[in-house]
Amino acid sequence: MRVEKSRVLKKLDLFVLRSFIGPLILTFFIVLIILILQFLWMYVDELAGKGLEIGIVAELIFQFSLTFVPMALPLAILLASLMTFGNMGEYSELTALKSSGIPLGRIMRPLVILISAICVVSFFFSNNVLPYSNRQARTLLQDIRRKRPDINLQAGTFNNDIDGFSIKVTSKDPATNRLDKVFIYDHRKSKGNSDVIYADSGYMRVSPDETAMSMVLYNGYSYAEMPEQDPGRSEKKYPFRKDVFKEQTLVVSLSGFDLERTEIDLFKTNSAMKNIAQLTHEIDSMNKRYKNRVDDNFREYSTSLLYTGRNFNENNYERQGEESSPRLVFDTKALYDSLIAVQKKTAISLAVSNVKSASNYLTTQNEILHNDVRFIKRYEVNWNKKFTLSVACLVFFLIGAPLGAIIRKGGLGTPAVISILFFVIWYVISLSGEKLVEENLVSTISGMWASTYILLPVGLFLTYKASTDSVIMNVDTYIAFYKKIKDYLYRIFILGIRRNTANERQ
Repeated sequence: MRVEKSRVLKKLDLFVLRSFIGPLILTFFIVLIILILQFLWMYVDELAGKGLEIGIVAELIFQFSLTFVPMALPLAILLASLMTFGNMGEYSELTALKSSGIPLGRIMRPLVILISAICVVSFFFSNNVLPYSNRQARTLLQDIRRKRPDINLQAGTFNNDIDGFSIKVTSKDPATNRLDKVFIYDHRKSKGNSDVIYADSGYMRVSPDETAMSMVLYNGYSYAEMPEQDPGRSEKKYPFRKDVFKEQTLVVSLSGFDLERTEIDLFKTNSAMKNIAQLTHEIDSMNKRYKNRVDDNFREYSTSLLYTGRNFNENNYERQGEESSPRLVFDTKALYDSLIAVQKKTAISLAVSNVKSASNYLTTQNEILHNDVRFIKRYEVNWNKKFTLSVACLVFFLIGAPLGAIIRKGGLGTPAVISILFFVIWYVISLSGEKLVEENLVSTISGMWASTYILLPVGLFLTYKASTDSVIMNVDTYIAFYKKIKDYLYRIFILGIRRNTANERQ
């Protein structure tokens, strides 16, 4: 009998695993594709028109897709668990299993083991693969940004991609490359803004071989400072030359603007590019530097700004305590009373000046220390994120599986809506916690694990309700509850009217 029961449970485990793995793979790639499309939408202006090879684009998408895996996996698990148990509930499979004496916890056991293994794999992926993929993706994106600087010329901002030039345009038509109100600062002489070109409009074109860029400018003028004829003269005349033109062509060499692959160590100092061991080492080092800076600031403030050590002698101190171990206490009132009126005025002015200097020093150092704390917190955020994203897989499964068993709706419709709702709640809580941690408003543990603290009890509550066949998601239950409340309020209202009528009769 036991052998037969064991075989049945093994078949049940295989059935549940097969029912879950298919939707998991499907939803994972759907979510991953959505995240990749979001990335392409954000950077389409920087990628379009660059003449990139298919291999480069494929490499960029592949590297960024790897960075999206830790974010896509929890949402895929939530959606897959909702679909799996929703389908089992919709086709009465859960009812048949429960009627056979198999509780929901036993049905979920193989998936709990699978999700736990996925959590471990997700952690090692975030710790070992994700830093390398982040560095590769960001480095390649930076290389692409440097290619074809005319594409990066955005309206309203100065562009310094071309060596020796700083270019600003007020507006730009992407279709025709027409530029309006063009300012070009020529820094090739390394003399500052000595040569300036302004044009009312113009066009920017790149040669067919992409080795040069020509800017055809219309209706403008060029300004150039000239050298002094007599450099030894004390009075400077600042001569300059101004040329007015109706059309002028400026040709700039684009050699060096091809797609050149830089070293992967370009972003190695970023906290998102490090693993647990590297982050731990950096956090310890930064904490030590922060403590030393605080001690140095306190020492400088107390010795140089708070007490200057001038005009102090033993006559200004009063002996207190036992005779064997007297304690010297500085008597400021006695010292101030011993001064004449002019000296008192000077002392007050000096004291006010010292207080202002000390206040300015504290304000400046406070800003520096605050930036140091934010930098440390950013490293602590990425350290904890490698664990929180892995634990989120288990939390979302504990929400999705019982919720699917309660609502008993399969497919992609209802589960997708519920999954997006819970994912948005988790994402908002996580993002808010990260911001609060970086601003040092809450502790790192409280902020980074807030989503787990909040959603894990929800998952356990839903698991309990699903195990006890709760009707928490049944609409008829809430309608009946509403009717009871309405009847209760109606009886109170009628009773109040009757009492008022009786009082009026009396």
